[in-house]
This record gives sequence, C-alpha cells and structure tokens, in this order.
Amino acid sequence: MERRGRTPPGRHAQQPPLLEDAEASAGAGALPAFAPLAHRMRPRTLDEVVGQDPLTAPTALLRRAIEADRVPSLVLWGPPGSGKTTLARLIATSTRARFQQLSAVSAGVADLRRAVAEAQAFTGRRSILFVDEIHRFNRAQQDAVLPYVEDGTVTLIGATTENPSFEVNAPLLSRMRVFVLKPLGVEAIATLIRRTIADPDRGLGGLRLAIDDAAVNALAEAAAGDARLALNTLELAAAEAGEGGTIRADTIAAALPHAAARYDRAGEQHYDLISAFIKSLRDSDPDGALYWMARMLEGGEDPLFIVRRMVILAAEDIGLADPQALPLAVAARQAVHFLGLPEAVLPMSEAALYLALAPKSNSALTSFAAARDAAQRTRNAPVPLHLRNAATGLMKMLGYGRDYQYAHDHTGHRVAQQHLPDELIGERFYAPGTEGSEPELAVRAAQERS
Repeated sequence: MERRGRTPPGRHAQQPPLLEDAEASAGAGALPAFAPLAHRMRPRTLDEVVGQDPLTAPTALLRRAIEADRVPSLVLWGPPGSGKTTLARLIATSTRARFQQLSAVSAGVADLRRAVAEAQAFTGRRSILFVDEIHRFNRAQQDAVLPYVEDGTVTLIGATTENPSFEVNAPLLSRMRVFVLKPLGVEAIATLIRRTIADPDRGLGGLRLAIDDAAVNALAEAAAGDARLALNTLELAAAEAGEGGTIRADTIAAALPHAAARYDRAGEQHYDLISAFIKSLRDSDPDGALYWMARMLEGGEDPLFIVRRMVILAAEDIGLADPQALPLAVAARQAVHFLGLPEAVLPMSEAALYLALAPKSNSALTSFAAARDAAQRTRNAPVPLHLRNAATGLMKMLGYGRDYQYAHDHTGHRVAQQHLPDELIGERFYAPGTEGSEPELAVRAAQERS
C-alpha cells in the first residue's frame, strides 16, 4: 500500500483528481457563468431531484438510509443523464462524508490504492469513493478495492450504464446494494426545463426568456430520458432565441443533436432487444418483430446474429407446423451473408414476416427433451439385437441383425418392430402440435404406433 502523498512513478500527468471536500464536489457555492448549464443546474438537495421518486422520496429505502447516515456500498445503475453522479454527490453532502471520485476510464490499480491510503489516513468522517463507469474496471481493479469495501475503509459507490450482474465481479457485487435509476419521464424533464428557464441564479432566468408549451414538450420527448441532453439543448436554444426572446418548437428542433440509438452490442440492450424480437416472432406479431429488428439494425447489431436467431426459432417454435420455415430462414441467412447491408434487410424482413405469421409448434423442442430425459435414465440400456449392425461373422452368430424387417419389403413401407430398449417399451416422446401441417403428422404417428 502506498503512503499518503507518494506518487507512483510516471503517473504525474495521468492521475485523476480525488475530490476530498464533499460540499465542493456537490456544487455548493457559486459556479462560474461559463460552466455548462447541465452542471449549474445539478440538484443541491434530494428534494430537488426529479423523476427518481423510488429512490429519493421521503419514504424510499435509499432516502431513509441517507438521512440515517447508514448508506451501504452501492451501485447506481441507470442510463446516461438519469442522475447517477448527482445522486452520489448528494449522498456525500447529506451524510457530510469525505468524497473521492475516480473515473474507471482513466484510473488504474495505483489510483485505487492511493484513494484507499488517503481514506485510511482520514479518520474524521466516512470516506465515500465514487467510481464513475465502474463497469470499465477489470477484475484486478475490482479485486483491489474489495477488501476495503468489506472492512469499511471506504463506502464504494459505483455508477454504471451496464447491467452490474454482467459487469461487476460477483464477490464485489455481493457486498453492494444495486439501486436502479430509470430514464427520466417526459413530465420530469419538462419540470426541469421550466425550473431552469425560471432560475435567475443557476439557470436562464436572467435572460428573461419565454418558452412555449410545444417547445417544452418537444424537448422533453426528444431528450429520451436524458436530463443532460435536455439542458445542453436548452442552452443552445436559449442562445439562438437571445435575451428576452421566445424558445419555440422550431428553435428546439434546430438545437437538437442528431439522435443516435443507444445500443451496446456487448451489453444488456443486446440481450433485451433480441429477446423482444424473438418473443414477437413466437407470439405471431409481425409488427413487433419488424420494429425490434429495425431497432437492432439501427443500433449497429450484426445482421448475421439476428438471422441466426431466426434459424433457431424456425426449428424451435415453428418446426413441423410449417416445414418450410426452417429452409426459408436458412436461405435468409445465406442471402444476408451474400448481400450484406443495406440490401440484406429485404430477405431479413421477408423471413421475419414469414416466421411471425407461420403456425407455431414447439414439438421439436419438447420431443427431444423427453427423449433426452429417457436417454439419461437408461444410458446403459442395450440396443435390441435385431437393430444392431452385423459387421462380422461373430456378430451374425451372436444374433446381431437377426429378425430385422426391412421397411421397403412391407406394404406402405412401414413395419411395426421394436425400436426402443426393453426398458422404454411403450414410452412416447413425440407429442404432435395442433397447428399447420402437424395434425396430418399426428395421424401418421398414431398409425405407426398402432
């Protein structure tokens, strides 16, 4: 462990600052007028926080823990602009804790050790170590802080946009509480916009601006739950309107940045959207299937990943109800590989529509599962002699293949003979579905079994 004040070699320029004064870190005192509007308007108290009532309402568990100064190590999980950093700083000011902040993008193990050493040397108040984007810490970095979370040297608060169950090591996560922040609703962002327009000290009140309801609604909806985006856009719109001017919907439209879909091909969105897509196909909803497919493609998802899942669904959820579904899905996969985007969306859309509208049966899944269970129960059951291959004279002498009946020698090319081990005689694994082509197959299966 490095002692306080000692700087690791070669780290002078790269060391992220450690903010040791909770009040300063929370934005107490006047901020310069040139500070970004989103920073100036950070809530100063829990009561100023909007849109996160499950965490900040007077009866909320986290609010009660803060007011009782019994805040555990925790993870704040939520989308950008939902208030994770603000809430971490408010926890520090409300509990009068010493506040240290690191960014997982630039901090290393040495920075964590320095932060812990300073917390150990500071005995006057609780030390909160806030790690922004904690999902970017590797296993070694997370392991480095684990003992000091466990013994209470630091109260660790991590902020992440990614599902912590995927990104935070299980030993560390088990010592932290996860609190989920939701995207801010339209009403919450509208409240924040009007508060900013009216605030003469931190907001835009000194400019004597007016804003019409259409502009407020347009900005609140376009922000998509991101307070930072809303305030950054409002700041640009205010500059366009000028002192004493009026912000209208067209002013907001001009100030809005090009919206990019939030999508992480390696994170929870990757799994959530493909799940919604597959379930829409399974539920025979072509509109839902096309929408979620478009969302994934707009977010940069690999089209081959999407179409591979369609191949699986064709066998798992349609199967023998429409035997053409699987070859069509496989053909779509080949077409996507051959064409690439953007033309690949055409065979993908055709396949998605066909699969959504096809009759459904999961008999391939349930039948194999039943057969697998039987195979696990009777893994040493011998193959009936008449089904064995008599490859040598000795095998023939022992009865291999004896009494086997060749199907093509019989009427209808069907023959009734034992095909299961003695232990499984009479068991049935294939349970035909009732949709599409499968009822016809059910009749044939019944004939074979009779």
